[in-house]
Amino acid sequence: MSLLSKHHGALERLAERGRARSLLKARGCDFSSNDYLALTTAPELRLAAENALARGVGLGAGGSRLLRGNNPEHEALEVEAAKLFNTERSLFFGGGYNANMALFSTLPQQGDLVLHDALIHASAHDGMKLGAAQTMAFKHNQVQDAKDRIAQWRQTGGTGRIWLACESLYSMDGDLAPLKDLVELADQNDAFLLVDEAHATGVLGKGGKGLAAEFEGRENIISLHTCGKALGASGALVCGQAVLIDYLINRARGFIYATAPSPLVAAIVRASLKLVQDQPERRKRLADLVDHANAEMERLCGQKGSGTHILPFLVGDDKKTMQIASALQDNGFDIRGIRPPTVPRGTSRLRIALTLHASKHDVSTMFKVLKEEMGLGRS
Repeated sequence: MSLLSKHHGALERLAERGRARSLLKARGCDFSSNDYLALTTAPELRLAAENALARGVGLGAGGSRLLRGNNPEHEALEVEAAKLFNTERSLFFGGGYNANMALFSTLPQQGDLVLHDALIHASAHDGMKLGAAQTMAFKHNQVQDAKDRIAQWRQTGGTGRIWLACESLYSMDGDLAPLKDLVELADQNDAFLLVDEAHATGVLGKGGKGLAAEFEGRENIISLHTCGKALGASGALVCGQAVLIDYLINRARGFIYATAPSPLVAAIVRASLKLVQDQPERRKRLADLVDHANAEMERLCGQKGSGTHILPFLVGDDKKTMQIASALQDNGFDIRGIRPPTVPRGTSRLRIALTLHASKHDVSTMFKVLKEEMGLGRS
């Protein structure tokens, strides 16, 4: 038997089920990226990079933050982010995945319970696997189920701290977490609430500060703001109480043993956070596009939209989903199909992401093509 036979067979089985993945280049109008505000190509951020290079900011950090990799740009970003998000401190990571891994593997302790939304991101799950706390899921966005799980855990002898975890805007369903109710639940149980703002930062909430902005600064709130989506750069900022940030610096292996993020990227993120505040018209334009797209999807294709800039269009069958996605790409619309295990079995979908790279005309034309490809008739 070949050394590679098991892997080859596994790939063949994925292909048979329509689940084989491959790396594709960008094709046509952007309906698949997370560059919601079109900041990846913003001239203001290009200028920020040029100015940073001109003043001697390095491309790389050269080491971990605890060795020689700590840079004034990292520290300036963290101070500015903490002020913007109204928290005591913030900590810059190389990416949202690494940040979530660090959070969930480090902060909850043995004897604690991480009670998470059933649809929370894979990075949180991977972090929980490395941690010492017990884990349990509650039904998606069902606060009563979370309450019942807590009661069940206490009745069976659970005595530790509870860490509630959710996303503020879910990346595959486009729906919003009931944050106010979750904050109340955390308060009632002397628990922490970890909020992943990945797809809300820059877009939603007052000043684009995320949906948990009104709760930030509280002792029991920890937020994650990724910088590679609406902010147009890369990295992630964990925001919370100073003692928790210091604990991560001292205990989070994903921080301690990782080369620090690029100081140049930190400089760009600083500029991006300022740009989001200075140009609220970008959020307004996106909000108008969201309203138009949700209306067009229901009018032309008969599916009600999520109401946000992430619109899942459910197809169901894995292979059909990828065929429709390919047809849309051939027609000039870069839309990608999402299949299990990223989404539950039987819910394969087109993930339509709205960005300022597309116009209202692009949106309407795309949904007309989608209607035809789905066999729903011509408009």
